[in-house]
Amino acid sequence: MTEADIPAVDALERKLFPADAWPTEMFYEELAQDTRSYYVAVDALGEVIGYAGLMCVRPIADVQTIAVVPEREGQGIGTRLLALLIEQAAEQRAEDVLLEVRADNPRAQRLYRWFGFEQIHVRPRYYRGGADALIMRLKLKDWTGRPGAGRDAAGAAIPGEQPETMEETR
Repeated sequence: MTEADIPAVDALERKLFPADAWPTEMFYEELAQDTRSYYVAVDALGEVIGYAGLMCVRPIADVQTIAVVPEREGQGIGTRLLALLIEQAAEQRAEDVLLEVRADNPRAQRLYRWFGFEQIHVRPRYYRGGADALIMRLKLKDWTGRPGAGRDAAGAAIPGEQPETMEETR
């Protein structure tokens, strides 16, 4: 992600998270910090269809945000963004990757479990509206790379790169 991407990312942020959208300035501030890595996914027309960010302060890396437009869910975009964040954390020699996910978002939780994340804590009523946040951790010493395409969280064969959704991570 560059500063030029922020208007599109900001518009997508407001569409996807109307009650919890980050202030526009926060994206600029995040890009200015050397402990942050942000990425965008664009379609063939150059439109931003997803974005993700990571903070890494060793020994911990933290997924700051990850989102994909609803029309493109199930196409492996969130999977690739999450894998990129984990690979970035490993390159920066983090030991663990943490993230927060809404307790009422089982599809995102399934994706994270598929990657090897385990729930380690609950933050009660963390999100607006009272939803709990589940804190999940991936120990990078256990990371062997993006889960194989064609396998679901239970290991059953399925077509494509499944599972996939990134409705909300923060």
